[in-house]
Amino acid sequence: MDDVRLPDGTETDFHYVDEPPAVVILPFTPDGDVVLVEEWRQAVGHVNRGLPAGGTEPDDDDFAAAAHRELAEETGYEADTMEKFYVAEPANGIANSVHHYFVARGCEPTAEQELDFNESIRPTTTSYEELLAAVADNEILDGRTSLGVLQYELARP
Repeated sequence: MDDVRLPDGTETDFHYVDEPPAVVILPFTPDGDVVLVEEWRQAVGHVNRGLPAGGTEPDDDDFAAAAHRELAEETGYEADTMEKFYVAEPANGIANSVHHYFVARGCEPTAEQELDFNESIRPTTTSYEELLAAVADNEILDGRTSLGVLQYELARP
C-alpha cells in the first residue's frame, strides 16, 4: 500500500499487487513449431494453453538468462538464442508487474523439467500458424500469450 497524492491534490491509499518482473517466451523449434505449455490454472478452473512464462528471482540481473531458465524449467527445452522483443505492464491499475517478452530460437528438448511443487505443466508443440489462428479465434484465453503472439506478428519483417 502506498500513500498517494493524486494530480488533483486528493490524498488516498493505493493498494496494489507487488510482483517481481516476469519473462514470457515465444519458443521456436528448429522446424519452426512453437513450444506451448498446458497448465492447470485454479483461478479460472481449467487447463490453460499458452507460452512458457515465469517470475524472475531477486538476484536475476539478466532477463534473457531468466527466460532461458524458465523455458528449461517449464518445458525441458533449451534455446540456442533468446531475443527480447516487447515489454508490457499487463495490469498497471492493480499490479506493478512488468512482463519481458522474448523470442527463443533453436529450441530442443534437452533438459528435464524442474517444476515447482505446485506446478503441473505439460509441454506441447504446434505450428506458428495454428497458434496465431487459435489466438485470433479466441481459443487461447491467456492474456500473456495473446499479447505476445500478436505483438510478435505485428513486428515480423
